[in-house]
Amino acid sequence: MQVSSRQRAVSLVEEQQASVGRRPFARTPFAVDQSRHEQMTQTMVRRHVRGFTLVELMITVTIAVVLIMIAVPSFKTIMLSNKLTTTSNDLVLAINSARMEAVKRNASTQLCSNSASVNTSDTLGTRCGTQTGAVYVLLGGSPASAATVLAGTPGIATPIQLKGNVQALRFNGQGLAYAVGSTTPYDSSSLGAVADICTSQMSTNNHRKIMMTAGSILATAQSSGACP
Repeated sequence: MQVSSRQRAVSLVEEQQASVGRRPFARTPFAVDQSRHEQMTQTMVRRHVRGFTLVELMITVTIAVVLIMIAVPSFKTIMLSNKLTTTSNDLVLAINSARMEAVKRNASTQLCSNSASVNTSDTLGTRCGTQTGAVYVLLGGSPASAATVLAGTPGIATPIQLKGNVQALRFNGQGLAYAVGSTTPYDSSSLGAVADICTSQMSTNNHRKIMMTAGSILATAQSSGACP
């Protein structure tokens, strides 16, 4: 009886020790946080390595093509509009240079046309030739001669064009402009624009017209129409 009691006690002790050995290990809070951090890091790495799918790439390319198709025509229109404005400003500068030189020297000056016949064949007209926007001043002496004040306007080249001819203007010592051979100050209301600069590569606002009032007042107007 005593032996069996001892054996039973030993068995109970062994079972308790075995159950203690099987008890799961309890993690500390630090271990749990470290494990979560490692999982998040692995997830982020997998996301960075993922890259693009073929569908995503095709969508991106399609959007880029649509944006280019929209932007290119607008950019071209802006560039042409700037060229028109720059060319008309250059011609306005030439007109003002002719006026100021005439007043400064108290002599005749001429803004040159692109047409030799419009420039006429006298001393100033002959020097002009076909140099659009050039300016010459008449010098004294015998025979009379002309000196260059300003070279021709370089910006009138394809796709920029002239509709009709630039009007040759002759300025007197008072700074008033006349059509060559006329005695009445130039006025666009009756004689038309001094110059009509245009391009055929725009459908609207493709003209820049330089207008003059009473032989002195300049204005530039935009308009639409066929060119030339």
